[in-house]
Amino acid sequence: IATTAMKHFLAFLSLLELHALAQHTVSASDFHLDGDYVIGGLIDIHHVSTPATNDRPESINCSSQPFLLRSYRSFQLMRFSVEEINNSTDLLPNVSLGYEIFDHCSETQNFPGILNLISVNGLVQPWSEPNMNLSRLIAVLISSRSTETMSVASIFMAYLIPVVSYGATESAISGKPTFSSFLQTVHPNAALIEVIFNIVQHFSWHWIAFLISDNDLGKNGLNLFKKRIKDTEICLGYTQKLNDKTIYSDVLQKIESQGTNIIIVFANEMTAEALIESAIKLNITDKVWIAGDTWSLDEKLRMKKGIENIGTVLGVSQPAVTINGFRDFIYTSKSHNHFDNAEQQKSCNQVCNCNGVSAEDILAVDSSVSFPIYSAVYAIAHALHKTLQCDLGKCNTNMTVYPYMVLKELRNTNFTLLNQSIQFDEDGNPLFGSYSVVFWNHSGGAQEIGFCNVHSSVDCFINGTEIQWYTEGNVPTSLCSEDCPIGYIRDKSDKCCFTCDICPNGTYVNETEDPYKCNNCKETEWSEEGSTSCSLRSVEYIPFTAMESVLIMVWTCVLVGLILAMAVLFAINYNTPVVRSAGGPMCFLILGCLNLCSVSVFFYFGKPTTSFCILRFFPFILFYTVCLACFVVRSFQIVCIFKMSNKFPQFYRWWMKYNGQWLVIAGAFVTQALFLLIGYSYAPPGPYNETLWYPNEIILSCDININETASSMILLSCLCSLCFIFSYMGKDLPKNYNEAKAITFCLLLLIITWIIFAAVYMLYRGKHIQTINALAVLSSLYSFLFWYFLPKCYIIIFQPHKNTQQYFQGLIQNYTKTISQ
Repeated sequence: IATTAMKHFLAFLSLLELHALAQHTVSASDFHLDGDYVIGGLIDIHHVSTPATNDRPESINCSSQPFLLRSYRSFQLMRFSVEEINNSTDLLPNVSLGYEIFDHCSETQNFPGILNLISVNGLVQPWSEPNMNLSRLIAVLISSRSTETMSVASIFMAYLIPVVSYGATESAISGKPTFSSFLQTVHPNAALIEVIFNIVQHFSWHWIAFLISDNDLGKNGLNLFKKRIKDTEICLGYTQKLNDKTIYSDVLQKIESQGTNIIIVFANEMTAEALIESAIKLNITDKVWIAGDTWSLDEKLRMKKGIENIGTVLGVSQPAVTINGFRDFIYTSKSHNHFDNAEQQKSCNQVCNCNGVSAEDILAVDSSVSFPIYSAVYAIAHALHKTLQCDLGKCNTNMTVYPYMVLKELRNTNFTLLNQSIQFDEDGNPLFGSYSVVFWNHSGGAQEIGFCNVHSSVDCFINGTEIQWYTEGNVPTSLCSEDCPIGYIRDKSDKCCFTCDICPNGTYVNETEDPYKCNNCKETEWSEEGSTSCSLRSVEYIPFTAMESVLIMVWTCVLVGLILAMAVLFAINYNTPVVRSAGGPMCFLILGCLNLCSVSVFFYFGKPTTSFCILRFFPFILFYTVCLACFVVRSFQIVCIFKMSNKFPQFYRWWMKYNGQWLVIAGAFVTQALFLLIGYSYAPPGPYNETLWYPNEIILSCDININETASSMILLSCLCSLCFIFSYMGKDLPKNYNEAKAITFCLLLLIITWIIFAAVYMLYRGKHIQTINALAVLSSLYSFLFWYFLPKCYIIIFQPHKNTQQYFQGLIQNYTKTISQ
C-alpha cells in the first residue's frame, strides 16, 4: 500500500510540474507513424536492472540498458496491428491510425515520453477547459509491468485518456475509481493465482514454497495466494522476495531444509532466469517448479544446459495465438537496413537491426503476449470506429474526437477477433481469453497439458498423464507431515505440520468432515481404538428362560415351600418349649417376612422396567428389616433373661409390661417404610444401561440412587450390628440352648454373603451380576431358614424328648447354679 501511495504521489508531483512549467518542449519518439489519430505506446524495450543514483533530476538513456527481446517483439506487434488496420478499408475507411511509442525502461525517470504524449504541438500546457483538444492522442498502450502502469496511469486518468494494458495484472489496478479510464486485455492476478491454486490442488500438494519479485506485482500475487489457501489444507512452508541483492543459494538451501518439493516462482523473466540458473549450479533436484505467465514459455531457460536435472517444470501462460501476416511483416521489416544517421543506427528503433537481432530471434520469442497486444489495438480501433460513426465505407471526419469519447465506446466494445468475442466488464477486465497449463518436456518444448477458462469462474482441465515427472511416473508429493493412519486424528497446532493421535475406544474419526476431532459414538454404539465408524452394541440381560434364572426361581419356590411347611409344623407344635423359645408368635412373623422377601428374587430376571426395579429392592429391604428387628429383639431377650433380669429388674419388668419387643419391631418397620417411601419418591429405582464397563455391550440393569437409599442401608446395617452384638453376648449360654449361637452363625453367613457380592460387584458388571445379586438375596433368606429354623424342626420331629418343659427347666437350673457359683 505504501509503495502504491508513493507512486501515486510521484504522479501527482508530475502533474504539479506540468502546471509549474507553463511551456516545456519535449523530444519526439524514434518509433512513430503519422496518422489522423495516434495511439501512444509505453513499452520497456530496455530494462533498468539497477536504479541510477543522480545528483540532479534527469531522464535515463534507455538504449544503454539491457535489451528485452520479448518487449521488442511486443513493440513490433503493435506496429503490425496499426499498419494492418490502415491497410484495411473495413474498420476505419478514409481514416489513418498513427502511433508514438516510447521505450519506457524506467518507471520513475522516463517521464519525457509521457509528457510528449499529452503535449500539443510539442508543448506541455495546463488545460483551461475540460474539452480542450490535447492532441491527436486517443489512447495509450502500456507494457507488462504493473508498477510502471500505476506510476504513470494517474496522469492519463486526469485527461480521461484510455489506458489499455496488455500485461499489467495487479488486481489493485482494476476496478478502482483512481484508474477509471484503465482497461486491460489480460486477466488480473486473481485469475492467474486461481489457476496456480487449481494446479496445486489438482495434484494434492500441501507444502509449498512461494517466491516472488520484490515489487507490487509479486506482493499482490502472494497476498492473493494466501487468501485463496486460507480455508484449505495447503500451507506456505517458505516465502521470499527476490531482487538484485538476493543470494539465491541461501534461498534454495532454506527451501531444501524445509523439505518443500513444490516451488511457485511468481517473478519476472530476469529474476526467474537468475533463480533457475542458481538451482542448476547448486544441483537442486527433485523439485516441481510452477512458473507464472512471465517466464513459463522462456525458451532461453528451456534450452539451458542442466535444466532437465532440476526436476519438473509446470507453467501457466496465455495461449499462443497465431496472427496471420506477422511473420512476413517481421521479415520485411528486418530487410530494411537504411539509416538516416549514425545515432539512429546505434539506437533500437523500428527500422534498425537491433544490434544483430534477426527475424528468427524475434519470432522465436514467447508469443503468449501477442493476442493481448493485437486485441488491444483492435479494441481501440473499434472504439474509434463507433466514435466516428463509420458506416457504408466512410467515417465522419468532420467531428472533433476527444479521448473520453473513445473511452466510452471502448468500455462498450463488442466485436469478434480471431474467433474470440472481445468485450470488457465494468472494471475494465477482459471477458475473453484463457490460460494454458504447460509442461517443459525433455525436448526443450513447452507442451500444453491443460487449459483453464477464467471468465466467470476458473474451470481447469489438466491431463497429468502427459507429464514426465522426475519421479518416473508417480506424481511427486509435498507434505510437511505424512497423512495420519486410519483411525488417527491430527493435532490442531498446524494444518500441514502435525502429530497424529489415535482415537480411543468409544470414538471414531471422520476424515472428510473433521480430521482434527474424535467423535463420540452414540450410547447404543461402540467402537474399538482407532475406528472410523461405530457399531451397534449388543443388549445383554438375563431372560426368564435362561438356565440360571430357572434354577434360581426353582430354589426360590423351594424356599417358599419350606417356609410354609415350617409354619405349619410350628403351628401344630405352637405350645411346645422349642417353638416358644424360638419366639412363639414372632416365628410366624419372621417366616412370613422371609416369604415376602423371596418375591424380590423373581424380578432380577427379564428386561428391567421401572416396576421391576422397584420390586427388585423394595420388598427385600422392607421385610428383611423386620426379620433383622425380630432377631435383634430375640438376641436382646435371651441376654436379658439369662443375664439382665437379676442386674436390671426394673428394666426387665418395663420390657415385659409394655411388650417392648413389638414396639422395637414396629418402630423398625415404620422407620424403614418411611425411608423407602421418601427416597423412592425423589429418585425411584429405574432401568439403567451400563455402557462404561464393556465397550461392545449394553448391560440392562437397575439404577439405585445411593444418596436417596443411604438411610435405609444404614438402618439395615445398624440392626445387623446390634443383632450380632447381642447374640455374641449370649455365646456362653447353656450348651444345648443354642438360640444365640444360631443367630450369630446366621449373621456371619449373611455378612460373608454380602461381602462376597460387594467384591464381585467391584470387579464385574456384566449381565450375570443380576444372577449373583439374586443368589445373594436367596442366600440371605436360606441362612435364617436353615441355621435358625431347621434345627428346631429337627428337634420337633426327630428329638421330641428335648421338646419338653422339664428338659428346658433343667437346662436353666443348671446354668443358674453355674452363674451363682
